[in-house]
Amino acid sequence: MSRLINIGYGNVVNADKVLAVIRPEAAPVKRMVQAAKDNNNYVDATCGRKCKAVIVSEHGRVVLSALLPETIAGRVNNIGEQ
Repeated sequence: MSRLINIGYGNVVNADKVLAVIRPEAAPVKRMVQAAKDNNNYVDATCGRKCKAVIVSEHGRVVLSALLPETIAGRVNNIGEQ
């Protein structure tokens, strides 16, 4: 059964498909996000706010979130405890 985690502003992702939650400031991460945008392989879930976390899922899909990586990780860990 899929476990969904809230990544902010009513957006959710499948926790079973998440590989990493990382900060977007590093140059390699910026290049990865730009490549995903160029290939139409990303979802912008920031709702117009500043991107604070990049979620990498299976098959190289990228999701941008306005929540901090620590917040998203805490929500993933809370789901695992239930």
